[in-house]
Amino acid sequence: MGGPVVAGGPAAYFTGLPVKRAVAALRQAGLPAIVSNTAGTFVCNHLFYGLMHLVASRRLPVRGGFLHVPYLPEQAAGLAGIQVPSMALDDIVRGIEIILRVAAAHTEDIVAAEGAIA
Repeated sequence: MGGPVVAGGPAAYFTGLPVKRAVAALRQAGLPAIVSNTAGTFVCNHLFYGLMHLVASRRLPVRGGFLHVPYLPEQAAGLAGIQVPSMALDDIVRGIEIILRVAAAHTEDIVAAEGAIA
């Protein structure tokens, strides 16, 4: 790895989803959430870039994005000596439902000083 995901492609793509609005809705529902300015490295980044490149290159009338989903508590417990965030399955499902509702209802994001590398 280490090379471009798509030879000759742009350096980066940005989501058209209302990420900050979705994070605010998750927090209002009592779920922990942060804005991340990166899909991470390796598989996550490759997946996001590939999706966004497909949307852009084919001029598809859709928006795309990437969502990091935490481990389930039992998965996190199985990672010997490594502490990672985890969340109950019911909360993960509720969070995804909230994000989908926000994305379906809003094309514009809110202005908020957010963003973290996660």
